[in-house]
Amino acid sequence: MAEWAPVLAAVGEGALERELAGELPVEAVRLLKAEGFGALRVPAALGGGGVDVVGLTRLWVELAAVDANLPQVFRGHFALVEDRLWHHARSSDQRVWFDRFVAGEIAGNAWSEVGSDIDLPRTVLRPRADGSYRLDGTKYYTTGTIFAEWADVHARVARPGHPDEVEEPTAIALVDTRDAGVRVTDDWNGFGQRGTGSGTTTFDNVGVPADHVLAFEDRFPHQTAFYQLNLLATLTGIARAALADVVEAARKRTRNFSHANAPRVRDDAQVLARVGEIAAAVYAAEAATLRAAASVQAVADAATATPDVVAALVEAAEVEASTAQVVVSELVLRATSDLFDVLGASATARPLALDRHWRNARTVASHNPRMLKARVVGAYAVNGTPPPYAWSIGGTRRRQEWVDPRAPHEGATS
Repeated sequence: MAEWAPVLAAVGEGALERELAGELPVEAVRLLKAEGFGALRVPAALGGGGVDVVGLTRLWVELAAVDANLPQVFRGHFALVEDRLWHHARSSDQRVWFDRFVAGEIAGNAWSEVGSDIDLPRTVLRPRADGSYRLDGTKYYTTGTIFAEWADVHARVARPGHPDEVEEPTAIALVDTRDAGVRVTDDWNGFGQRGTGSGTTTFDNVGVPADHVLAFEDRFPHQTAFYQLNLLATLTGIARAALADVVEAARKRTRNFSHANAPRVRDDAQVLARVGEIAAAVYAAEAATLRAAASVQAVADAATATPDVVAALVEAAEVEASTAQVVVSELVLRATSDLFDVLGASATARPLALDRHWRNARTVASHNPRMLKARVVGAYAVNGTPPPYAWSIGGTRRRQEWVDPRAPHEGATS
């Protein structure tokens, strides 16, 4: 962790100015790539950082504290790394991908579509005579892709002779964003997380090698909890940044209300209590996030275990992540609002952009509403109902049937 302190400080410089100007953190992402941030999970023996999931989560928290956009920029990338690690452990050599990650190449996310039917993307892979595929379609919320060399694309596969080209199962295409047919637009217009580059990506007659197309059902089993973990870490880092800002402002503030408890803000018992509540929220959020990280790590460590063992660990990780989502979202949203009680109306000045903490937290928390996660946790506690395997609008997948790692299986190798 200590060796990353100078890098984190460097990428945090100008974060407030980027927020006020609406600029993407292009140079910050470039620096993180150059410093090997994207290769943190790659085994040390293969040139990476060899960091486990818990260590990665701690760094996500630290990174979010200096710029809340950055961990989410890398969210899709680390999911692809995790997927390649899973297949590598199960005897499918992924060193060609690890080499790319060590060289500083990263991947962005390209799964969601506007108005898409449940579990059936409009983006389509069409087989070519040489065994490769042609990819066509449009994706939205393609977080990180504008910074990335690769896109992790969820698509359906067209079959010759099938009139409407609707065919299950869907597939994952690992697409080179440097292809002339890939166009990324920064048209994300949310009020928070504005520097994540979560806009539109279009694919027009893009060639995809056969070994870059993977069955969705072969995806690493803990992906849902892993994706959520990144958001939990981002929320925790946002809360930490809010705490740092409110502490600094309270120490410096000389004005106080006429009916306050002390002439100086830093001596006011009610102010100190409110700051203490915010500090406690940060503490609890971090504890919950790291506990969820440990459960995700347990799945990652079980790549060669039996399907029943893997399924049990995945279920536990999903429940841990969902439980943490309910708690952390509530704590962070309240903390990022309560900071204004400490500082008064002058804290709402636009140049301070203290509202960014709440806006960013609200945006992150809206990805997976805590009321739905609370229902999932309650259904599991009362009825033993398994949590959803994958998120989608209006529908869910339940438990994935894991292939025995001792049986033959496929994985991208080039």
